[in-house]
Amino acid sequence: MSTARFGGKVAVVTGAASGIGSSLATALVAEGASVIGLDIDEQGLGKKAAELGDSFVPVTADVTAEAQVAAAIGVAAERFGRLDAAFNVAGGSRIGAITDMAESDWDFTVDLVQKSVFLCTKHEARLMRDSGNGGAIVNISSLDGRIPMPGGSPYATGKAGVVMFSKNAALELAPHRIRVNSVLPGLVDTPLVAAVMAYEPAKQMFLERIPLGVAATPEQIAEPCLFLASDGASYITGTELVVDGGWEISNFPNLAKLAGS
Repeated sequence: MSTARFGGKVAVVTGAASGIGSSLATALVAEGASVIGLDIDEQGLGKKAAELGDSFVPVTADVTAEAQVAAAIGVAAERFGRLDAAFNVAGGSRIGAITDMAESDWDFTVDLVQKSVFLCTKHEARLMRDSGNGGAIVNISSLDGRIPMPGGSPYATGKAGVVMFSKNAALELAPHRIRVNSVLPGLVDTPLVAAVMAYEPAKQMFLERIPLGVAATPEQIAEPCLFLASDGASYITGTELVVDGGWEISNFPNLAKLAGS
């Protein structure tokens, strides 16, 4: 039985040079898709292109800049004339107490995790609509979109916005047969949390709150995303899927306790 759920389809993945985005690109190509991979990391994209071959089209772009997003999605239009699936993964954060945080740090984080999802969805949906084939968009939020994170107010706020934006997009785009859902990962072993994973006291504070006892691999987040974009989820839109090893039923560790250690 073939598992090529995306045979002959065209997909966009943002944040494709590393972490969850990289895993998504690999899985999509393995399942028959042509992938346009967006990232600000040109070198990382080059490595991914060398790994995946002609089925992966690297496009260096800042997903917080609309002109660059429009041009990147234009590559899908020019090369393939269509877009079937999109995965908006790019993210990052600057942390700090609300009373001390610089406005520029707030803007950087919210723009990267929330505005980028708006810009990418806007241009991805336009291509899906105009090609007349419908499509599916999966936006990566975070468990932090549901639970507060000490020192991470812009990240948690932005990720919560991704969930509601995805619901709104699902409502607006349904007439064009475009489905939109969000995925909320918990702790994932990616470069974004490398510092936490490398510092054993902090790592253990996280793991003791995760009932399954381990961080997710990027592949364990990519698979639910692929499901939501596949024909197997053809009647699912406007929902959010938490993929966190049970962390949501626990609570967030207070890393401030490590300040004196």
